[in-house]
Amino acid sequence: MRMHDSSYVTTGPNHPGDHARAAEDPAPTGEDLAALLTRLLEETGDHTQKELATAAGIRYPTLNAWMNRTRGTSRINPDDLRALTNILRGWGADVVPRQLFEAAGRPVPGPTDEEREQRLLDIYRQLPTKGQRALIQSAEAMLAGARAS
Repeated sequence: MRMHDSSYVTTGPNHPGDHARAAEDPAPTGEDLAALLTRLLEETGDHTQKELATAAGIRYPTLNAWMNRTRGTSRINPDDLRALTNILRGWGADVVPRQLFEAAGRPVPGPTDEEREQRLLDIYRQLPTKGQRALIQSAEAMLAGARAS
């Protein structure tokens, strides 16, 4: 039986528009999922594990077992990690999905649609007006080409 090397997590494939990155990223040395969630709950102030579980749609005994390290995290559903991220962000925590995936020892997926849209919007806002118009024209041409095929 091959032992899992917890010092590395594999990233998802790079797609056009994604930032280039290595095939493997070192996992953080320090915070596991329990420590990260504990710290983030403290950052958000007056919220409990039970509130987090309910808001994220995760059974409280499951979240509690992760927090107490009595249940492994290697098979956590990626949607649960995203849900935890979204709830914690909504409560004011400074966290991105990558942090939870790495802390759980899970492969880090590529950017979500929302993250790609935000990246495109950030780029657009940094362009001068002429560049913004050119970007819109380029996007419209790409859309027309996609509809034609």
